[in-house]
Amino acid sequence: MTVKSPRCGVQKSGVGLADIRTGRKAVGNEHSRIASNTKTWVATVVLQLVGEGKIKLDGKVDDYLPGLIRTKHYDGRKITIRQLLQHTSGLPDYLEAPYWENDEKHRWDHTEPLLTVKQALKLPPPDDRTPDGFSYSNTNYNLAGLIVTKVTGRSISTEIKQRIVKRLGLRETYWPGDRVTIRKPDLRGYVERNGRLVDKTEWNVSAADASGALVSSAGDVTAFWTALLSGKLLAPAQLAEMKRTIPDDSAGRYGLGVERYEPRPGLVAWGHSGYMETGHKLRNAVTDDGKRAVTLLIGSESFNEDKVDSVINRLIRDLR
Repeated sequence: MTVKSPRCGVQKSGVGLADIRTGRKAVGNEHSRIASNTKTWVATVVLQLVGEGKIKLDGKVDDYLPGLIRTKHYDGRKITIRQLLQHTSGLPDYLEAPYWENDEKHRWDHTEPLLTVKQALKLPPPDDRTPDGFSYSNTNYNLAGLIVTKVTGRSISTEIKQRIVKRLGLRETYWPGDRVTIRKPDLRGYVERNGRLVDKTEWNVSAADASGALVSSAGDVTAFWTALLSGKLLAPAQLAEMKRTIPDDSAGRYGLGVERYEPRPGLVAWGHSGYMETGHKLRNAVTDDGKRAVTLLIGSESFNEDKVDSVINRLIRDLR
């Protein structure tokens, strides 16, 4: 866990064990899969390219990937980049494809993001869309990553490294590619099987790509988010677009790769939750001005969600 406040600066701490087998305690400097928090980093790159005039936020997917999305249900000529980033494209989540019913079967496989998009295109439209059209789909961000590559000639991982990681001097954030292990010190990931926790840390997460592949630390995640919210990564116009929200499917609000919270009336915070099949979870919150922040990295899928949210809200409320 990392907490940042104007009065106390940055504080790192851990609770419990980072590794059950060895008994190694969590101290707050561990590397972990940050899962869907990756989406905010990707949205930041896309919005930087919007600011540079290389991508149009309301341009169509077909403008950048012509002919890729042309099926009975889906048409890339009608889906905008904004809709990808805000999960209003109407595209289903590729993880709903039969291929992923037994994700353990593909644990060690390399999977190209283009394959995940093609898997999604064979599925029917999602039936859980909100009145505003929101339906969370990892397909949207793998598509966004492909568009970044088409526009820049470089992978989304390279763009994140050049535009964010190097720019902010982050030392613990990296794109794993096909590497199944996590750099030491690592936060082990556990899932519950038959009443016991099983270590699933080692996994090839290439399929997650722009929707959730990044590895980082609580300190680096906090540094990224505080830089983002304080205007160091996006021009005011693009940051304002990122923070234009609609109701999501969890009684919250979603912008362009960001979730909006209200820990108490009048206190606005931003973040993005994450969950990986390895059992790794992430919760974070940063105040609107970027001055107060909390990042929690969790190594077990069985950790109570309501308890996590309660801790985050209490910490962000109480920071001075």
